[in-house]
Amino acid sequence: MHVPRWHSRVSLEQATAYLREHAGRNVTLHELAGVLGVTPRAVQYLFRRHLGTTPTAYLRQIRLERAHHELVHADPVVETVHHIAGRWGFGHPGRFSILYRQRFGNPPSHTLRRNPGSRRRG
Repeated sequence: MHVPRWHSRVSLEQATAYLREHAGRNVTLHELAGVLGVTPRAVQYLFRRHLGTTPTAYLRQIRLERAHHELVHADPVVETVHHIAGRWGFGHPGRFSILYRQRFGNPPSHTLRRNPGSRRRG
């Protein structure tokens, strides 16, 4: 399948923007293709060719980044890893922990506990 260079760039920018904007919910490949007006295969091709990944993996990375941001800024007295992971679409805590550790080098609970801004001041 040949995708014109200008079209692939525009579609890729639209696709990544859409995924960033809707990262808090389950965006399907078919939904993304519909938004872009292309086939699901064309979406997969765009991501593989220009980003070296799949749309699903790209969305997972956005969610990991956002969960990480929340863990860094959360109050561990109020928030839990499970809560934050769930908000970003990670329903299985063990799987989230594995992905998080692979991406950030330590477990999510460590990030939450190390947050210096979250300690209560007396």
